[in-house]
Amino acid sequence: MKDKIALEEHFTIDLTIADSQVYARPEVWQTLRNNLLDFEQQRLEQMDQWGTAFSILSLNSPAVQGIPDAKRAVEVAKRANDVLAEQVRRHPARFGGFAALPLQDPEAAARELERCVKELGFHGFLVNGFSQVGDEQTVVYYDDPRFADFWRAAAALGKPFYMHPRDPLLPREPIYEGAHWLTGPTWAFAVETGIHALRLLSSGLFDRHPELQMILGHFGEGIPFNIWRVDHILRKGRRGMPCDREIGDYLRSNVHITTSGNFRTPTLLSTMLEVGSDRIMYSVDYPFEKHEDAARWFDRCEISENDRRKIGRDNARRLFGLN
Repeated sequence: MKDKIALEEHFTIDLTIADSQVYARPEVWQTLRNNLLDFEQQRLEQMDQWGTAFSILSLNSPAVQGIPDAKRAVEVAKRANDVLAEQVRRHPARFGGFAALPLQDPEAAARELERCVKELGFHGFLVNGFSQVGDEQTVVYYDDPRFADFWRAAAALGKPFYMHPRDPLLPREPIYEGAHWLTGPTWAFAVETGIHALRLLSSGLFDRHPELQMILGHFGEGIPFNIWRVDHILRKGRRGMPCDREIGDYLRSNVHITTSGNFRTPTLLSTMLEVGSDRIMYSVDYPFEKHEDAARWFDRCEISENDRRKIGRDNARRLFGLN
């Protein structure tokens, strides 16, 4: 398939590049670093070779979310968004943008999102999990009441948001002590992001803003494969859960799921059975994953050509209003 659209494709700036070093072995770090900083050489060559016509780019993780000082977070977010906007202007047919937001300051985040959408032409925002606020060990999740006005502003703009992983703070999660290999994309990313997404889905956010759409990568961070049990248990006693509907209802009406970094046909088929092919979109997770691996799998996996077109391109075109 030669005209795919990819949605979880990362870049970095000098102020956030160090955040990604922990996810690379020493012998591959220089290559990863170069590819994160590159826009116009290796990135476009790989897109061309493996059939990605358009990529919506986003800042690496945790980046802005890991800056406890709100003023500094605002500065870094604006710098990253301006860098990305320049590349989108240079290559409008190849790149789009997700805004990086300083959610340490919800009011400033709302203003920056409005700037990015209305002035820079971005397609929404990507947030790297919880934000550290004030100090390294104080974290905030986005179902907190302080974000009510932010979500109202985000919903009014009519753009989706991507809930992207970050590692939990290890002092708060001793389960990973002595098993560091289970952090990051091996396991901790999915657990941390899945719980955060479930908090939002059960918080009443999507009752207050039914038009709001959330994107989850890596085939939904495990949620589609456990949603029956989640709702089954909650039917026995919701225990004050503030949302109006079952979690699975929101999953099928307010969530879109991408293939980023999870290139396996049984997983794709299971997700299609749970949410339908209209809510799944192609992604790579470049440069942490390879275009070659994603495309070789997706272009040949055992699904209908109609579903391949929808997942590879058409669903993203519809969600983001792309020409």
